[in-house]
Amino acid sequence: MRTATDRKYILTMKYPASWWKNKWRDALPAGNGRIGASVYGAVGDETVLINHAELWHWGRKDELPDVGYTLPETRRLMDEGRYMEANWHLTSALRQKGYATTLASPVPLAHLLLTMHVERAFRSYRRELDMSTGEIAVSWRDGGARYARRLFVSRADDLIAYTIEADQAAIDALLRLDFPPSDNPKWNEALEERRQTIAREADGEFLCYAAANEDGRDYGAVLRVVLADGEAAREGDGIRIRRSSRALVLVKPFANGERGRDWRRLREELSAIEHGYEQLLERHAALHGELFLSASLSLGASGAERERSNEELLLDSYEGEAPAALIEKLWAYGRYLYISATREDGPPMPLYGLWGGDYRLMWCHYMANENIQMMNWHAPVGGLVQLTKALFRHYDGLMDAFRDNARKLYGCRGIYIPAGTTPGIGSPNQIVPVILNWTGAAGWLARHYYEYFLFTGDHDFLRDTAMPFMREAAAFYEDFLVDDANGNYRMYPSVSPENTPGNHMPAPGEPLDHPMPTAIDATMDFAILKELLTNLIEAGRRIGADADDVERWERMLRRIPPYVTNEDGAVREWMHPDFDDRYDHRHLSHLYPVFPGREVTREDDPELFDAFEIAVGLRRIGAQTGWSLAHMAAIYARLGSGERAVEAIDLLARSCLIGNLFTLHNDWREMGVSMNKAQAPVQLDANLGVTNAVQEMLLYVSPRVVRLMPAVPERWSRGEAAGFRFCEGTVSFRWDRGEGRFEAELTAERAAEFTLLLPETFDAYRVSGEAGTSVAAVPNRSAAYRISMQPGRTLRIRAE
Repeated sequence: MRTATDRKYILTMKYPASWWKNKWRDALPAGNGRIGASVYGAVGDETVLINHAELWHWGRKDELPDVGYTLPETRRLMDEGRYMEANWHLTSALRQKGYATTLASPVPLAHLLLTMHVERAFRSYRRELDMSTGEIAVSWRDGGARYARRLFVSRADDLIAYTIEADQAAIDALLRLDFPPSDNPKWNEALEERRQTIAREADGEFLCYAAANEDGRDYGAVLRVVLADGEAAREGDGIRIRRSSRALVLVKPFANGERGRDWRRLREELSAIEHGYEQLLERHAALHGELFLSASLSLGASGAERERSNEELLLDSYEGEAPAALIEKLWAYGRYLYISATREDGPPMPLYGLWGGDYRLMWCHYMANENIQMMNWHAPVGGLVQLTKALFRHYDGLMDAFRDNARKLYGCRGIYIPAGTTPGIGSPNQIVPVILNWTGAAGWLARHYYEYFLFTGDHDFLRDTAMPFMREAAAFYEDFLVDDANGNYRMYPSVSPENTPGNHMPAPGEPLDHPMPTAIDATMDFAILKELLTNLIEAGRRIGADADDVERWERMLRRIPPYVTNEDGAVREWMHPDFDDRYDHRHLSHLYPVFPGREVTREDDPELFDAFEIAVGLRRIGAQTGWSLAHMAAIYARLGSGERAVEAIDLLARSCLIGNLFTLHNDWREMGVSMNKAQAPVQLDANLGVTNAVQEMLLYVSPRVVRLMPAVPERWSRGEAAGFRFCEGTVSFRWDRGEGRFEAELTAERAAEFTLLLPETFDAYRVSGEAGTSVAAVPNRSAAYRISMQPGRTLRIRAE
């Protein structure tokens, strides 16, 4: 029997996957960072979607023509106020040369199909996901018999393990591996040639499946059936199980291979497995749990609330407030999805994770003007920073293309990273101004490199990986930036993703998708540059970089112009006066200095901080998306407003969350809480964004400041966080406002010096440290202390 504490890690559903024609959207996901499995949960005709992280198709990589000559022309047009012409200048030059690089898309590898005889209508149906182990269970009653199917994707043995059990009746089931059809008739026609390459073999306890990808390489899987009793025999292109009380199904998929060779190899690997289901699960759960259970969170939900199904929790949310149990589960679910779709030696998690069920899904690539960053924000504080190595592997592997981009698009040294990339494709691919004219991706990604160092103290990584990347990003700016009349930098073309200035919007009735995004001096562009240079200077001093380099970066930093406010008192999204703010938009790019950056704080510049707070408050709610609401929640946490932060999560929960708790880009029900869009694509960045936002509400971390409970709303009156991270160590704390109690422990893994800010909700703090720690109250500030800690030492805080 699971305890109430355990239940916060269980997602329970009373329905099978039910999204019409796209059941994969509503499936329960499992994965090991390489293999993904999606369990639909049907009783009679079950489907398990199988995916592989390395299986992509339909990409095209053209030779990028040299159009660097367009930059002076674009700037001349902008200087003359011919902004629309300038907007399209680079794009038109590429199109005229026939350039047509296209990003690849993930390929659904196979369907595992299971058909079982139904005697009577099902009763007591449940499907559950245990996030702490990665196991999915589907159970029901048929007459007097109890059936259960359980599945996980092993991190230890790199396979899918699936067991079918019955307590009173013998199992009669047919297993098959098949080609996943598309839900789009257009793609089904395009896939007809691939269907002709399908091959299957059924032999004793083995079932083999393969198809050929567009490049001629094969992909597929080998399945093995192990029975406790009864018999298994070939039936058509499948395996029929008869008179068994328990069947174990083991599946190993392959990608980018050769069917004969891989079938033989995988049969041998499956034949060598002697462990039963429980032993395999134990081996996997040890590795999965080491990651997932490295941090924990309770927001005081009751045991009864944690027992409720997803459907019930969502109905409660629809009334207005997301229950504490749902937010606990959402925090854990983001971690679960990230762990299940990421491994250090693999590619980073894409927007659909390892669970996309069609062949050309909307926005299925790596998008670096918000989305892939959001998917990694939570990792350092959540104790999962090691998994961000997947992010670095992807972008480091495309550096030659990024250098080529900088030279041929803009005539600059260094790197230009297009917003969209996929494995092996780092050239410009979305040939539209809103993407091509934005140069901030490399600088934004650079913060993740430096943050990895801050949370690990890995000087080898800083010297050999982070610094080279940051240097290349800065080299681009050195060539790209120009001076204004005052000797400050001017940046153009400049884009605030993906917004168009209000005075450059088309007349009503004209198309509204990114009509004229190309501007001058977008606030975000300068915020990214300022952060990059600040980190470079600090990193250069840490590793003993050439003094001339550090001095050059310092000169660049001094030439960045100050941020500007508008007539509403809000920070302007574009600093140049020719471009008016437009509040009716989902991106919150100009809030970068507050979040995800740490440049502007209330303590250092209260007037400017207030201007950022006004700016986010002016964003229209009806223009938001699932991911932008997660972003907004994190911004409000940085602003210290727990009530507004949790309100953003409430809005997300009642607009862009579906039964399996996947987040969608927008509300498909047209309720006015998000932007209107005919499609409502899955976008798991918001799942991970909620995880980060909750962490931001509980803990603010910078290299110099640790603030506990900066934005906890009133309704989270008690709770506990354990295993969270500050840069040099771990922090755990618990609180109960009703009883006036607060306790915290900080343990240093490396030498640490920082200012500790404690919640002012409590008083009479007692702060005590072991030998090797020092504590000094900050003059004229309440609940603020200067802390120095040696490695291995613990600081304890208590308020009563």
